[in-house]
Parts: sequence; structure tokens; C-alpha cells
Amino acid sequence: MSVLNKLSQQILRLAGKYFRAGIMSVENYHQHGTLTEHISFSKDFLFQQLFDPVSSTYTYLLADINNKEAVLIDPVIEWAERDKKIVEELGLNLKYVLNTHMHADHITGTGRLKSLLPGCRSMISRNSGAEADILLEPRDHIKFGRHYLVVIPTPGHTEGCVTYVCDEQGIAFTGDALLIRGCGRTDFQGGSPETLYKSVHDNIFTLPLYYRLYPAHDYNGRTVTTVAEEKLLNPRLSKSLEEFVNIMNNLNLPYPKMIDKAVPANKVCGVFEVNKDKDN
Repeated sequence: MSVLNKLSQQILRLAGKYFRAGIMSVENYHQHGTLTEHISFSKDFLFQQLFDPVSSTYTYLLADINNKEAVLIDPVIEWAERDKKIVEELGLNLKYVLNTHMHADHITGTGRLKSLLPGCRSMISRNSGAEADILLEPRDHIKFGRHYLVVIPTPGHTEGCVTYVCDEQGIAFTGDALLIRGCGRTDFQGGSPETLYKSVHDNIFTLPLYYRLYPAHDYNGRTVTTVAEEKLLNPRLSKSLEEFVNIMNNLNLPYPKMIDKAVPANKVCGVFEVNKDKDN
């Protein structure tokens, strides 16, 4: 056998070996790629996840443990007194109350909390069309103590949806743009399936795989997911753009029960409802 033939056979054997290894790697990724290393919060970072069983809304309390500055994400008006009590019991100074978007299924607790805890300021994205003390722009930093959240636009469920990312802690608050094994509907408030797909794939799925994702809602008792899980297991957003658009355009969902009451109130961060209660 010539030297050339022997060399060719060796190359073929090596190619076969690496091809088989590549297949095994892909199989292992699909079998085990959803499991990622758990990154612990820093010792000076407070995280609490609160829940409203009526709208299945999650509210998140974050704080710098050392200087006591705190922020509250996506509060619900019926639970404002609960949130106030927790803030006071922990000796925190609520600096900002912020929303991921202008909700259609519940009234935000932002306005009531501003009355209950004077000094805190409201925040929402400028593109939401809602009023607030501070209208957020892309890449803004929301600082509390030494910690901060980065504002990442993720429109598609509504035009003004944003995701709040805390890189140091490896977490992101995705609102309704990305839910656990799902996503927000795209048939009202300027929604668009094409826009939502691009938002998630370009701005959430590009985060490190181990990042924990905390949505605005969950209807099945789940509290958290990861980038890795949703990239592989989300039954909508793991599909191609064409398949995703087809799914979203054929959901045939009923008209949101609270939208006619919630959206007008949330345009003014729930202040309308607070004033209404005072007048009664």
C-alpha cells in the first residue's frame, strides 16, 4: 500500500471519529443543554419574588442590602399595601417603582405606592406611551445602591416592552415578552409577532445561557427559567420565524377582560385609580 493510500485512510478514520464525536456533542447538548451552572447572588443583593393569584402577576423587590436602596418591578394595585409593609419591615428606601410595559390584565400599583411611600419615583419606557416620573430610554441604567439594571427594548407584545437585565447577578426580568415556555400575545397595543421574535432572539436569547429569566406572569406555578431552557424548550420561540408567526396569528385568544379598565389607568401609572379611591 502506498504512503498516499495509508495517509488517506488515516484521514478518513480521523474524520469519522470527529464526525461521531460531533453527533454525540449535539445529542448531549439537546439532552443536557438545559442544565446550566447556578450562579449565586452577591451577598449584598436582596431579591424577593411576590405574587398576585388573580392576574398571576409576579412583582419583584430588589435592593442593595448595605445602603438599603430598593426598586420594585411590576407592582399590582391590590397588593400595594403588602409591598409597602415589606419595604418598611426590611428598613428599605424604595427609590423606584418600574413596569416592564403598560399592562392590560391588571392595574399597576405604581401610583398607589407613590402615595404610600412618598419619595419613590415611577419609571416606564418612553415607547410605552404611558406617563411616569422618568421615561426610560434604551440602555439606560437604573441604579439602586451599587447595583443597577440595564433597560433593553424587547417590543412585540406591546410597542413599549422592555427587559431589565442585571448582569452581575446573571438575571433578567422579561415582562410578557418571554414567559416560561411561552410569550405574550401580539394582537393588541401595537403588538407584532415578527417584532417579538426578533426582540427575543436578538436581545434575550443572546444573553449567557445560565442567565435566570423572571417573567411578569406564570399561569402554571413556575417561578423562573433560564436562557438555555427557553432556547431549547419554548414551544413557540424555539421555532423558525415563519412557524412562530403562524402560531401567534392563529391563537384565537379572547378579548382581555381587564384591558378597557387597565390600559387607561396604566397610561397614568395607576394614578387615575388612586385619585378615584380618594374621591369615594
